[in-house]
Amino acid sequence: MRFIYGPLMLVLISAIPTTVFAKRVVENWEVTYVTSNRGLDQPPKRGVSVNHKFPLPVVHATKGDTLVLNIFNSLNETTTMHSHGLFQRNTTYYDGAAMTTECSITPGTSFSYEIPLEQAGTYWIHGHSHSQNFDGLRTPLIIHDPKDPYKSDGEYVVAVEDWWPVTFDTTLAALLDVTGQSNPFAQPPNLLVNGHPDAPRFDFIPGQTYRIRLISMMSLPLWEFAIDGHELEIIEVDGVNTKPKKVNVVRLAPAQRVSVLVKAKESCDSNYSYHVTMFGNFLPPIPGVFPSRVDGLVAYSSDAPLAETVGEIPSEPFDEMGIESLHGPILKADRGLYFNATSGFLPDGTNWESFNLVTYRDPDVPSVFTALTDSINLNPISYGPQTNAHVLQLNEVIEMLFWSATQLSHPLHLHGHVFQIVEKGFINDTMGALTTRVAKDKFPLQRDTVLVNSGEYVVVRFKADNPGVWLMHCHFDWHMALGLNMVFVEAPKEMMDVVKVPQSVIDQCKRQGIETKGNVVGNMAYNYDGAPNLPHLLHDAPAVLASAA
Repeated sequence: MRFIYGPLMLVLISAIPTTVFAKRVVENWEVTYVTSNRGLDQPPKRGVSVNHKFPLPVVHATKGDTLVLNIFNSLNETTTMHSHGLFQRNTTYYDGAAMTTECSITPGTSFSYEIPLEQAGTYWIHGHSHSQNFDGLRTPLIIHDPKDPYKSDGEYVVAVEDWWPVTFDTTLAALLDVTGQSNPFAQPPNLLVNGHPDAPRFDFIPGQTYRIRLISMMSLPLWEFAIDGHELEIIEVDGVNTKPKKVNVVRLAPAQRVSVLVKAKESCDSNYSYHVTMFGNFLPPIPGVFPSRVDGLVAYSSDAPLAETVGEIPSEPFDEMGIESLHGPILKADRGLYFNATSGFLPDGTNWESFNLVTYRDPDVPSVFTALTDSINLNPISYGPQTNAHVLQLNEVIEMLFWSATQLSHPLHLHGHVFQIVEKGFINDTMGALTTRVAKDKFPLQRDTVLVNSGEYVVVRFKADNPGVWLMHCHFDWHMALGLNMVFVEAPKEMMDVVKVPQSVIDQCKRQGIETKGNVVGNMAYNYDGAPNLPHLLHDAPAVLASAA
């Protein structure tokens, strides 16, 4: 098997053996600071990477392997690693959600994640502490399936990320500035493809079929992918195989992944361009800066001319309601939950994000340990008022209504699961004329991250069949840091039988003086003194700010 990464990432599918033996895929990563401009025309900034260089190493494995991430933290702050999209069945403590599923890795110490790979598909790994994803701690994770129903002659990975000229801490300070003098968009992001400013070249052989894995490692913008003169056939979304769906363009929000098959033309008469376009409604257009586009080459022959791009490059929303997963009839809901992804103000005038006007704060004790504390683990308040926890029973089907009335969209990600997308509509459409629902005889699209556009709602369903503690949050890094998070505590009674926390996880907490039992503050009874406890957010800015304005 041959893998190439950097300007080009190609897997020769024909080289994958038909008989595959499970193995340990070991990655030894020192998490370090790297000052770099990533090859862009901008001043260098301090980023977070692995082994002192960008881009990070790409991880390839096969379904049935065990992924071992040996992490040494050389930063001056804590870190964790989240393998995005993996269910972590019975290993919720390796999910990487700091103070939810584990204590963080402290500076100067090491920690190992050992994750059985029971899924196949397109995933990624990123930092889940201190918004280190924003500053570059992210890389693709490709899990191959020897029995994949979709065959191809080769494959390419297109991992797209935004690289801002400033660090996350700088943008966060601007977001929390109550004077109105700071602009977090003053220095917009640049675009990187597979860690570089230039798009890789695709070499096509006439008549062959290629799989292209699209991975959005963005922290904020959306992006689109299209190839001149070629159709894209969607076959996988967020690690779940789909029924084939032909499109001209694929749009992705942060954290989403899509695999497409592309059939090469039968002749070498021309080469073609493909296009990666970064955009978003959060920033007015800046000519030559934003939106931005990188074009790559689909090469059939070094002697062939480049076919001209005819007309406008296609652009359209991702049609989630028009794509079916390969398996899975629509679930029948047992109960429903409502989540209004909205923002509001604290009395000091700072603006925060929230679900239902409850802005998230980390508990003093990781929620996984509270869930494993008998006698208090069934009561949501045990996890703290700012954790916004919901306790689920084993195998109940939860329907969630996501609601977004704010100016920005929200890519909402659920750890430990995929959910079925069963309905979409517009908040102000009181008659339901524009509502779309999945027919009862269809298999709803399943994914782990759904984009809820401004002014829209989305209804999803999932089955609580994975005992553990799972974070749900907006995958805009800004919104996550500003509190758009909540926690599902799934089947805590069953957790006590199947979740056995390794000593290495407990030791990380002991190093930091963090309790590994009890409620939000480590008490064994219903005493929450000292727990993070903020007032519900205000819809409008406090009067003192309004009068100052």
